[in-house]
Amino acid sequence: MADKPPVQAIKGRGAAGNGEGRFAVTRVQAEDDGWFRDGEPPPNPATTVTEERARSLLRRNDSPDLPFDRSVNAYRGCEHGCFYCFARPSHSYLELSPGLDFETKLFAKSNAVEVLRAELAKPSYRCAPVAMGTNTDPYQPIERRWRITRGIIGLLGECRHPFTILTKNALVERDIDLLAPLAREGLVSVALSVTTLDNRLSARMEPRASAPHARLRAIRRLAEAGIPTGVVFAPVLPAINDHEMEAVLAAAREAGAIRAGYVLLRLPHELKDLVREWLQAHYPERAAHVLSLVRQAREGKDYDARFGLRQRGSGAWAELLASRFRLATHKLGYREWRALRLDATKFRPPAEASPQGRLF
Repeated sequence: MADKPPVQAIKGRGAAGNGEGRFAVTRVQAEDDGWFRDGEPPPNPATTVTEERARSLLRRNDSPDLPFDRSVNAYRGCEHGCFYCFARPSHSYLELSPGLDFETKLFAKSNAVEVLRAELAKPSYRCAPVAMGTNTDPYQPIERRWRITRGIIGLLGECRHPFTILTKNALVERDIDLLAPLAREGLVSVALSVTTLDNRLSARMEPRASAPHARLRAIRRLAEAGIPTGVVFAPVLPAINDHEMEAVLAAAREAGAIRAGYVLLRLPHELKDLVREWLQAHYPERAAHVLSLVRQAREGKDYDARFGLRQRGSGAWAELLASRFRLATHKLGYREWRALRLDATKFRPPAEASPQGRLF
């Protein structure tokens, strides 16, 4: 049997391949047609955006290790291309690959504001903070044109509904004009995910997300506008970026972050194979060691999905990481993540959209 060819990185993309999802019905097999020379980099697939008409927007969860019970996502797929994204397997439900398809075949929920308005207007609805950025990034590059996230923020502000934002794109600065007034009423908080301070490593890990210095600038500008802002060091990749934890937390605190969190690398479903491909493409000499440390923190498995363990891991290495985080955040004066409470008492249901408008 011929040796498997080495995995090659694709410039500007996070995934190194486009493997089948676990629900795939159609099987695709690549064949060499003779058009590419040995050593030539693979072609860079273009990004496509398909308009999607959503039937619902609010998503509920009962996870005890998440600080929210409902979320909204304006997009399916994410152009940031973070190779480690735990949301990649969700593209399999569309019979698309969690690999390159996830970051190139995107779906924009063009009627998101309309659908969310109807959901919030239901008499049975009970207000609690909505999380944005829990699956795909609300400020990924296509938001510049589609502006769905801005529309959702406008609706939430209109009905004084509390919400949180998690992003790794400095585009969030665009919406400070909407966020700052809501922050003064205790209705919003924002967090930036910062995985490294090394521009070259960031370009490999998350090729189309904002550079580290831009994210720190966004933290500073949000904080200066009076918006409670946090930082999330996520994911922690053993032997890749874990040594930067203290430096990232210090830089974010200096920029104005008041809360901090971290998440250990998660490898659900197809993600374990995508991460192996990425390691072989970028750090082949270190791949086995990285995966060994991951398994040490997951009781010998690639992933442990149990509540309370999936975010932090277990074992000696995970406990050391947790101790480093506690010491650093205490030294830097960060607040507890759950200490910030948003005000749900000001909510007023939005008026249902009507082509005839309203008299009163």
